[in-house]
Amino acid sequence: MNMHQYYPVDIVNGPGTRCTLFVSGCVHECPGCYNKSTWRVNSGVAFTRKMEDRIISDLNDTRIRRQGLSLSGGDPLHPQNVADILHLVQRVRAECPGKDIWMWTGYKMDELNAAQREVVELINVLVDGKFVQDLKDPALIWRGSSNQVVHYLR
Repeated sequence: MNMHQYYPVDIVNGPGTRCTLFVSGCVHECPGCYNKSTWRVNSGVAFTRKMEDRIISDLNDTRIRRQGLSLSGGDPLHPQNVADILHLVQRVRAECPGKDIWMWTGYKMDELNAAQREVVELINVLVDGKFVQDLKDPALIWRGSSNQVVHYLR
């Protein structure tokens, strides 16, 4: 998996202070997307074990308390990202007690395959659906267009 950006302290992509990872790869290519540079799976840089360890460390850092991890992109549920994202969320669940995980995907909940559902079963909140420029609404919280749904899973 490749990644584009990691923010160890973020207050924009989900509630509270968070760690946020933007991954590469998106099959949806929504017109009006604010993050077109993440569409190609080979864009950005390799997501390494060192970066994964840093995310775990940052989530557990008591100097700056983080509520959890946000995963965006690109699309964390892109077929080429699923295995690495699954491993990361499994580690967060095991090593970062009390931290929540938010994820944004262009896939709708009912479109997910078995591997994607395995990831979603471990997260707290899924914001699903493609961005639709004609339904864009800057007043929406946690989503860009009104067709997207915020699923509070646990």
